[in-house]
Amino acid sequence: MNRSILTTILFLLSCTVQAQTNYVSLSTSKGNILIMLYDETPNHRDNFLNLVKKGLFKDQEFNRVIKNFVSQGGELDETILDREKLNPQVPVQRLAAEIRPELFHKKGALGAGRNDNPDKSSYLDQIYLVEGKIQTDTELDTLEVKRGIKFTPAQRETYKTVGGLPRLDQDYTVFGEVVSGIEAAEAINNVATAKNDHPIKKEGFTIHILSKKEISKIAKP
Repeated sequence: MNRSILTTILFLLSCTVQAQTNYVSLSTSKGNILIMLYDETPNHRDNFLNLVKKGLFKDQEFNRVIKNFVSQGGELDETILDREKLNPQVPVQRLAAEIRPELFHKKGALGAGRNDNPDKSSYLDQIYLVEGKIQTDTELDTLEVKRGIKFTPAQRETYKTVGGLPRLDQDYTVFGEVVSGIEAAEAINNVATAKNDHPIKKEGFTIHILSKKEISKIAKP
């Protein structure tokens, strides 16, 4: 699919979500990625914004990149879980899931990573951008039966035209989406990686929270 067409489709899809309050920009070696955070997931939104304000996502890196799957940043599972094992007296910190069926894993979705816990609660500081792939009706039908979920006609059309990772739906919290700069996200997802999925060349990023003035300019020509 032509990238300019894809960018337009992603923007139009974002317009189907109720107007949002907060946007962030990821500055990467491949270009800037503009992300809209969902007001429908306030705890994940606020946690993320607070971490950005504290400087956690300054000069961070995509440390786990799987082609046609996700590009992940923040702390790795191993780092988090090893620290928790070494400090059993410290209460485990997780963010309660905010899974909403209308917020799904289309290409460009921003999700919160987690370990395999029954509550599907999220790590505080692990994020991922969905790359995924184009789906077929047969694949979506199979997932509906296997997972006991139901995709709306709009979600089906999105998965069949834009792509994504429907098998993650209703298992992980999605709390934002790319509204521009999808080309940069694609480029990051295509970098060369080692066997542990870590990019061979560091792929860093810094996150900037847009001001109200900057947000007001987004929809303007």
